[in-house]
Amino acid sequence: MVAQKGKDLLLKIHNGTGYETVAGLRSKRLAFNAETVDVTDAESAGRWRELLGGAGVQRASVSGAGIFKDAASDGLVRGAFFNASILNWQIVVPDFGSVTGAFQVTALEYSGQHDGEILFELALESAGALTFGAL
Repeated sequence: MVAQKGKDLLLKIHNGTGYETVAGLRSKRLAFNAETVDVTDAESAGRWRELLGGAGVQRASVSGAGIFKDAASDGLVRGAFFNASILNWQIVVPDFGSVTGAFQVTALEYSGQHDGEILFELALESAGALTFGAL
């Protein structure tokens, strides 16, 4: 992946008819993780650890901070958090692709300075199978 502008990574939520950008995120992070299943036993060659391929749990997490686009976006995300709703989200990474699937809002924080705008921080955890689409 070549150098990209950070603002080009987009976080979108499904609004019932399509995906729309949720907020003006100033910092964003998308992480993929896969747990391993250790199957090492007394007969493992050289006592090296052995892993069982394809058996671990996969997950994705998304975090970001910024300002909400409008009151509707703020209300949608806030409602998803307080209702513990699992909604469809899309993360667009330029020159990589898009990741689409169900996520739950696991953290939502608000902050602000007396002479500035209200900021928020958001964390999402995957809640099902994700699909990858090349751009």
